[in-house]
Amino acid sequence: MKNNFFAVDLGATSGRTILGSFTDKGLELEEINRFPNCLIEVGGHFFWDIYALYQNIINGLKIAGERGVTITSIGIDTWGVDFVFVGKDGQFLRQPYAYRDPHTVGAPEKFFERVPAKQVYEWTGIQVMNFNSIFQLDTLRRNNDSSLAAADKILFMPDALSYMLTGKMVTEYTIASTAQIVNARTKRLEPELLKAVGLSEQNFGRFVYPGETVGTLSPEVQRQTGLGSIPVIAVAGHDTASAVASVPAVDNDFAYLSSGTWSLMGIETPEPIITPETEALNFTNEGGVEGTIRFLKNICGMWLLERSRIEWNELSYPELIAEAQKAEPFRSIINPDEDVFANPIDMIEAIKQYCKDSNQPVPHTCGEIVRCIFESLALRYREVLDNLKKLSSHPLTALHVIGGGSKNDLLNQFTANSIGIPVIAGPSEATAIGNVMIQAITSGAASSVEEMRRLINQSIPLTTFEPQDKAVWEEAYKKYLQVLDTYKTH
Repeated sequence: MKNNFFAVDLGATSGRTILGSFTDKGLELEEINRFPNCLIEVGGHFFWDIYALYQNIINGLKIAGERGVTITSIGIDTWGVDFVFVGKDGQFLRQPYAYRDPHTVGAPEKFFERVPAKQVYEWTGIQVMNFNSIFQLDTLRRNNDSSLAAADKILFMPDALSYMLTGKMVTEYTIASTAQIVNARTKRLEPELLKAVGLSEQNFGRFVYPGETVGTLSPEVQRQTGLGSIPVIAVAGHDTASAVASVPAVDNDFAYLSSGTWSLMGIETPEPIITPETEALNFTNEGGVEGTIRFLKNICGMWLLERSRIEWNELSYPELIAEAQKAEPFRSIINPDEDVFANPIDMIEAIKQYCKDSNQPVPHTCGEIVRCIFESLALRYREVLDNLKKLSSHPLTALHVIGGGSKNDLLNQFTANSIGIPVIAGPSEATAIGNVMIQAITSGAASSVEEMRRLINQSIPLTTFEPQDKAVWEEAYKKYLQVLDTYKTH
């Protein structure tokens, strides 16, 4: 009987459900339904609508049920750090805050007044970002948040949705590692950090690792969907962990770039890399599959373009890329990770103001702005990869670009030009593939991540971009570094 794995893949702007199966041709994916994931702004805060996400998952399962598909298992992956409070009666206490909510601005500094930053990094190896769960929790504690006060359990987003499907509460390792509350060496929740925000391990579900079973669909969900008691698997719950699992590499000498709303660039390591240098560079050590560590850096990615497109009546990507190709090269450069781009009211104005403040020509046309975004991202990738090369114990001879950004030929060529090594693009459905992979390994349909990577390499078309215009991009990188210095001192 054919194994059909049902993958729920939720990003910060949209979600979808996918059926994955293995045939003589390799891995096949079929999208069942796709839906938006919208931020809700109300009462001065930004929330996610977890009930809408759940209903869309139910709708996807219903479609599969109506078609008579035999589903082997279900797995859920989402973005990191956000969570839901559960009361003693098992009900959610309110919609979850979104990580882009401004209430955590300045939160790390306040937390570090009580627990030194050096100690936090020594435990977790996680880069400091103001929206990390530890800072969200500390902010809520300081603000006397009523939901935190009443909470019995805290569930990260994929675990909360698994709970809605099964009635079973777990805390999956890879998603928990994004929270900055997991000890990178023990790969367990760090009691001292929990204590610092007034919590303990009892406030979390059973701790599990990728491949463990959460539970089976509840009678309520079975009735709604027409399905049986299908197991729900704790895959790599963090979408980047699932994506990295699907990197189609044939050896270990690679770096990866998971390219989407966020760009995440890193390497796989057997153990965390926690040193004064990695702390100063703000690199992170997140949980991976099969006991690995994802040593990486978060970089603002297509968020810059997605927010800019709002002002251009949702012009299509091909139209925008065509305009970018006509624009003057390296006219304006930004640091994509500057705080002003985190969640501005108007992204285009934020880009223009940055260029003005750094004494550069201000971009005006959509082509100039898109070219500015793509070139700046490619140069930022060079900066991060240079640091990774210094920190890696093995050479990095190629960059695997996975996720939606792997289909952006212009940005991939810019990236190859900037970093000076080949860029191998694909698969674009990396997160869903990684989700399906873990389910397949759990079911016995595959034996290891290494085996699955070889299969992906053989069965999914990949595109290689060789570096071009080396001297031109070398000069551009010097300009990029000068722009960063100018902006810092403006």
